[in-house]
Formats: sequence, C-alpha cells, structure tokens
Amino acid sequence: VGEPGLSGDDGSLVDINHASREELMTLPGIGETKAKAILTYRETHGSFHAKEDIMNIEGIKDGVYHKIESLITVSE
Repeated sequence: VGEPGLSGDDGSLVDINHASREELMTLPGIGETKAKAILTYRETHGSFHAKEDIMNIEGIKDGVYHKIESLITVSE
C-alpha cells in the first residue's frame, strides 16, 4: 500500500485528511482554489470524519462530491 494521501494509477484512494494540495488536485473538479480550501478547513476544523464532510468546503456541493466520492477516503 502506498503512503497515506497518495493517489496513483493503481486505483488507490486520496485520503482527504492527509493529502497534499497537489494530491487533492488530482481529483476531478478540485483545482488549486478548492484544494487550498480543503487544507485550510483541515487546519481550522481538524480532520474530516466522513467523506461527505468535504461538502462543507465552499464550492464543493453534490455535483463535485459525486464525481470524487469513489476516489476519496477518510482516515484518522
């Protein structure tokens, strides 16, 4: 298994609690602005408890969430 937060061609998931800005930007619909917002959210609020919590990020609603839902994971 790869390092936490890393996504790769092997189908591994992006851990939204540990991924870097660059790793988050590999997700469809997540550009630099949203990736930075995810990092800021983690710094301010702590870890995500469920994948759905990513919808607390401004600009990430149902449409984007449904694109990335199967590509992300949450670990403590």
